[in-house]
Amino acid sequence: MDGSGVGTGQRVMVFDTTLRDGEQSPGAALNVNEKVEIAHALEEMGVDILEAGFPISSPGDFRAVERISEEMRNCVVCGLTRAHRKDIEVAAEALRAAVHPRIHTGLGVSDVHVQYKLRTTREDALAMGVDAVRHAKRFVEDVQYYAEDAGRAEPAYLYRVLEAVIAAGATVVNIPDTTGYSTPEEFGALIAGIVDHVPNIDKAVISVHCHNDLGMATANTLAALVNGARQIEVTMNGIGERAGNCSLEEVVMALRTRRDHYRLETGVDARRIYPISRLVSQLTGIPVQPNKAVVGTNAFAHSSGIHQDGVLKERTTYEIMNPRDVGVPDSEIVLSARSGRAGLRHRLAELGYTFQEDQFEKLYERFLRVADKKKTVDTRDLEAIIADEVQVFFEETYHLEQVQVACGDRAIPTATVSIRGPDGQVTCDADHGAGPVDAVYRAINRVIGEPNELIEFSIQAVTEGIDAVGRVTIRIQAEDPVKENGFERRVFSGRGSDTDIVVASAKAYMFALNRLIAARREADQQASAGGAT
Repeated sequence: MDGSGVGTGQRVMVFDTTLRDGEQSPGAALNVNEKVEIAHALEEMGVDILEAGFPISSPGDFRAVERISEEMRNCVVCGLTRAHRKDIEVAAEALRAAVHPRIHTGLGVSDVHVQYKLRTTREDALAMGVDAVRHAKRFVEDVQYYAEDAGRAEPAYLYRVLEAVIAAGATVVNIPDTTGYSTPEEFGALIAGIVDHVPNIDKAVISVHCHNDLGMATANTLAALVNGARQIEVTMNGIGERAGNCSLEEVVMALRTRRDHYRLETGVDARRIYPISRLVSQLTGIPVQPNKAVVGTNAFAHSSGIHQDGVLKERTTYEIMNPRDVGVPDSEIVLSARSGRAGLRHRLAELGYTFQEDQFEKLYERFLRVADKKKTVDTRDLEAIIADEVQVFFEETYHLEQVQVACGDRAIPTATVSIRGPDGQVTCDADHGAGPVDAVYRAINRVIGEPNELIEFSIQAVTEGIDAVGRVTIRIQAEDPVKENGFERRVFSGRGSDTDIVVASAKAYMFALNRLIAARREADQQASAGGAT
């Protein structure tokens, strides 16, 4: 028995696909170092399986799966493939160093997929799937088979496919609601039907992969667990194609909070959910909506007077989860410029952050600048500082030394910037624009000269009050595409934070430009290396 008085339930395996399906969110492309950073965080949180990428899709994805395979020691590392022998062989090569490798292969089972996507027959598709599993078993013991679009497949055919691939050696069968079409009642019944009608289903784990097109991904996943599924495929913050995937944080906390109902448990350390949610948001450039369940900034906020009164008297009147259980920091703990290095280091350790000395010194210098302006610095301010100063996984070519703006309703917005270039020389230039941010961006362009178009710009207050730190997230589109990780990429995200929104905007633009320039430089180096061989 645990502290809640409810017996320990059956174990649910958590299969995290943030680095594969989650990265397919528009504009969410991650470089190899960023993927490895997220992978380490997810492994420390306790996910059982990491889907690290689709190795044959690009050299970058291959390198990411290879690096993650080399560095992950505890969790299963999985590579996605199509039901093609070459895909499987490339995945096996990328997974070669993994302690616990898994190949994830498969193809569609709905008639619309078989006829229009695969352009084949049911029988031929079934034979292709069996061959893929047998081929994958030559390289790894652990083979997962996905029956794409299972939610819209004829059940009898789905049962035949699952029976055949399990007989061929599949250890996990993935039942995806690929288009987010199913309802919880339908999807739960589908899983129950598989349990009842696939004779050898006891030889494999049933996994489910639900999309959120109709907002039912979490409900469908929970319905599947009730009916016999024991692996969930999820992403942090629910990111993914279209409306996204089932959210890791929602299912994990639903099972934990309603342990009395589901009697199931995961191996996830829930206290790491909030920090990793912020890490994924910062690195992908996709903000977490304020009212997002579990990890949104409003998830544990109470504005109604009646609610505030109730929570102050007894937290459980309006809160079914303790914020600390998911790692939401206590924002009442604040620091000031007088806290010193020891105070800052202690608070960072409490939040689970450890840094090398040179990284800590950069953080401390930035902390002092913020503390001088704000007087007190809380946890959310610290997270913004960390994102700006430490969580950067590419080489900075240009550095913003200074920005100054003159504007007003009777003045032409004018900006002056000082930028240190790759040779260490500082260049100063100025320009005017439609507003202060436009003027800053034009001035930066005069110095750096990297043609691009600003296609997205958003501002969020990190904390409350007139002196709040503002976080700016932008996306720019390069004039000429950059071949990064084997794909032609044009969109790059940037982020920046400061108590001055114009400065934060300038930092975000510099971040995006540096990311673009680093990608172009790496592409040129790869091209030169390829030419040399």
